[in-house]
Amino acid sequence: MLDWVIWTIAIVAIALQALTLFLALFEPTLRYKITRRPSHAIDSDRFCGILAALADAEVHKHTRVEVLTNGEVFYEAELEAIRQARKSINLEAYIFQRGEVTQRFLRLLTEKAQAGVCVNLVLDAIGSLFTPNSYFRELVEAGGHVAWYHPMRWHMLPRINNRTHRELLIIDGAIGFIGGAGWADHWLYPRRGQRWRDTMFRVEGAAVSSMQAAFLENWLEASGELLCGDEYFAFSKVAGDAEVLIVDSTPSAGQSTRARMVFQALIASAERSLEISTPYFLPDRAVREELIRARQRGVDIQIICPGQHTDHLLTRRSSRRLYGELLKAGVRIFEYQPSMIHVKSMVVDGLWCVVGSTNFDHRSFSINDEVNLLSRDQKLARRLHEDFVVDLAQCVEVRYEEWLRRPLWERLHEGLGSLLERQQ
Repeated sequence: MLDWVIWTIAIVAIALQALTLFLALFEPTLRYKITRRPSHAIDSDRFCGILAALADAEVHKHTRVEVLTNGEVFYEAELEAIRQARKSINLEAYIFQRGEVTQRFLRLLTEKAQAGVCVNLVLDAIGSLFTPNSYFRELVEAGGHVAWYHPMRWHMLPRINNRTHRELLIIDGAIGFIGGAGWADHWLYPRRGQRWRDTMFRVEGAAVSSMQAAFLENWLEASGELLCGDEYFAFSKVAGDAEVLIVDSTPSAGQSTRARMVFQALIASAERSLEISTPYFLPDRAVREELIRARQRGVDIQIICPGQHTDHLLTRRSSRRLYGELLKAGVRIFEYQPSMIHVKSMVVDGLWCVVGSTNFDHRSFSINDEVNLLSRDQKLARRLHEDFVVDLAQCVEVRYEEWLRRPLWERLHEGLGSLLERQQ
């Protein structure tokens, strides 16, 4: 009798977990609607204050941001910052993949741990699924620490779909790197053509403390340890013109996120131009409607997406399925040709910039933990525009008439992708 009761409880528990996971995978997308656009000029302090309130983020004025274009630049900058570390090194990654790049980082991190520097890595258990614990043996033996975010455990099933998609590196609480690039060979070495096209950002000054807070949140969840020692916070101030907010985005039970609120508000407030680069362009209905409204206001909208050199063909098919109404409204969409483009940036009216880990898709806006740098800075916007123009020259523009003539087999593939659109 007792065995029967135990088996019944176990079966019911498994069924409930399976139902929870099913609902998490296929629940409807949260609709965002702005009934009244901000009335203040996009360059005003009042508008900046509204964004800060939506993001629940502090405006940091004593911060410098440097654009690091492509892996050969940003990996060397990150390695040099690690060499200079004296107190702490915190790294968070969705992708930390075995290969030459991560071997270089691990050798240096191990040296630093042996020298007494606090070294902490939090890695996503799905994004870095094929990187075993043994890969970090020397680092751990040297005193470093590695924790896995939401590992595959039975008690994690209700949250297994929530991943940390953040890519962060913070040195001594004073220098930080933020963007969308993880740690893997394809960001540096050719793979089916050229190495991946991507951009990271070196941050120095007051805003680094907020980047550190984003890391510490997920380190606590992954390790159970709260890090609050002086070695993790510098609160440094540097000379810089950028006004920077760090948008730490974690989904609520109802799918709302700070990142999505900021993106929606900025698109709704654009008056002249939107320049968007994204590796995964799967905007839901609310984002598409906001982009179309912006176009109707006369906003020049240009979007760069991957071309044939994508790492997820099904995602590209799902993305192309959504082009039609945007193209018809006058949104210009370009597909990058040389390699996979993984840049994640949005520049609004040549003034506001959003860069970080967030894609234009449901996962980033409603499911994953993300982190972005939001800045009101014309100098940074010009620098991003320069890269955008270079990338644009290596793109092919998608025309509405061409999109209408795409082959049947592609449309069938799009239909398959639409079933899993919220998880791509």
